[in-house]
Amino acid sequence: MSASRPLGLRGVVASLVLFASAHGLGGAAHAEGAIRAKHGDWETRCETPPGASSEQCAVVQSVVDQDRPNLTLVVIVLNTADRKARLMRVIAPLGVLLPPGVSLRIDDQDSGRLNFLNCLPNGCVAQLALDETMLGKLKAGKTVTLGVFQTPEQGVGVPASLAGFKEAYEQLP
Repeated sequence: MSASRPLGLRGVVASLVLFASAHGLGGAAHAEGAIRAKHGDWETRCETPPGASSEQCAVVQSVVDQDRPNLTLVVIVLNTADRKARLMRVIAPLGVLLPPGVSLRIDDQDSGRLNFLNCLPNGCVAQLALDETMLGKLKAGKTVTLGVFQTPEQGVGVPASLAGFKEAYEQLP
């Protein structure tokens, strides 16, 4: 596995275009979302979808694989608008293999898999509903490693820091 680092400002802006696309939001005016807080390696971003009566916030982190600069993953954790479910979304670049999904390892323990739902012009969205157990593991963990396949033989694990995740998630509006 190769190491990763947080993206710079340009990468964050690009990732938020994906964030907006993943929520079905249209237009660049809503793509960036307002940064409400930063906790460790996580940012809380909020935006009001067109036609919605309230804004939606998510905890977001973007990571890029140091050995493969074209492999950028955006991790988004949010509560659904009706507050009945919690979701983790990972947006991967076009060209990843879809059938294996995205594997999830928290502190070297296999913790499940996110299945791809759809691909947009700028990336493919995988999603997992979070239960209390999984949310607890994320809050207590140090690192989450996201595994994707670029070819059937080439799997890549991209680590993302969980520093600040607990505080960021617990302060989601």
